[in-house]
Amino acid sequence: MAIDHSLLSPAEKLLWQYGVRDPSHIDLEAIANYRGAEVVYRRLCGCAARLVAAGDKAVISVGVGSYPGRQRFSLAHELAHWICDKGHGSFRCANEDIGPQNAEARNVEAYANGYASQLILPSFLVDPWLDGKRISLDTAKALGSDFDASLTASAIKIARRAQAQTCVVCHNQTKRTWSQKNVAFPHDFYVKQELHHDTAAFSMAFGKGSGLSRPVKEAADRWLQGPEAYRRTVETQSLKLPDDTVLSMVTLLPSK
Repeated sequence: MAIDHSLLSPAEKLLWQYGVRDPSHIDLEAIANYRGAEVVYRRLCGCAARLVAAGDKAVISVGVGSYPGRQRFSLAHELAHWICDKGHGSFRCANEDIGPQNAEARNVEAYANGYASQLILPSFLVDPWLDGKRISLDTAKALGSDFDASLTASAIKIARRAQAQTCVVCHNQTKRTWSQKNVAFPHDFYVKQELHHDTAAFSMAFGKGSGLSRPVKEAADRWLQGPEAYRRTVETQSLKLPDDTVLSMVTLLPSK
């Protein structure tokens, strides 16, 4: 595998240093142990994961109350703190601190999220995996399966690496809870706060649908507000998440 090391992120350089050349090689617990951190899974109160550090040793506790993909991201997040924030004491990270959707804010938790994303879904392995594949939640599901990552993390990774104008958005019944647009997405287009009643996502949010919807082309103004959105078309796909929110991938198609 030919890699330009100057283009690797710090997390990717770490993986490369440990001989990671395939998704199956990413063993977060082994990396943590090698760097002096013991990983334990147990019930936690008031947080999703915790790092307790003492000198060159640490204990990373990961809450057992969440699904495996969430636990794996929590471990990667605390491992990022141990590697990048050593000397800053211990960390007690709440659910809202941990997640790939929070990787853009300029603070220590956001940096840990970005680092964790690259530990689990390193671009030097994801990019060749994505080559020639459709930008969709179906692809995100397959990516998550191959890299042992959550669907949310996989969808965000695909959107960020896509050349198409793509965003990932999460809604509950009343509002948009978060969204992530890639760099290709027009800066003057915004995801609407509320779900349109004619979308599959709306049906899922209100209990009338479940599972993964099929990709569909629909009017962009059902999802977006922006210059002449009513003239544009988007391709969308949605899935109801375990917390009853709905995750959607929205790609703005080229104007005709």
